Parts: sequence; structure tokens; C-alpha cells
Amino acid sequence: MTTAALALNPFSLMMEPELVLQTMERSQQLRGLRRHKLRPLDKPLIPYTKEALASRAAYDAAIDAEDFEAHAESYLN
Repeated sequence: MTTAALALNPFSLMMEPELVLQTMERSQQLRGLRRHKLRPLDKPLIPYTKEALASRAAYDAAIDAEDFEAHAESYLN
């Protein structure tokens, strides 16, 4: 199967993965790409200040301290 035929039939790519890998290795365009790993979950996009962290902790503590049993009936209705 020719490279042109592979390009026209994307399903044939699944049948010949070795040919796809060889083509990728020879590609000048792919070699020209900058390579770096992105790990967006490693650190927050917006750095938190001490005040923001304290505010969040206070809010969490207030929620944890709330008496849900007293409000349970209103939550269920």
C-alpha cells in the first residue's frame, strides 16, 4: 500500500501502524516541532495568595461547622 493510499484512507492507518511510525520518524514537519511536556495540573494557573487560602479555609470551616441536621428538612423538600 502506498503512502498516498494511506493518506486517503484513514482506516488503513489502523491496519499498518509500523508504516505510520516510519512515516512519522521521517517527517521534517514533526521534527521541527518544539518538544516540551505540559503538565497543567502540576500547579495552579493562578497562584493563590495567603489571604485567598485563609478565606477558603474559613469558608470550609464555616460549612463544616454548620448544623445540617437542623436544616435537613429544608434540604430534602
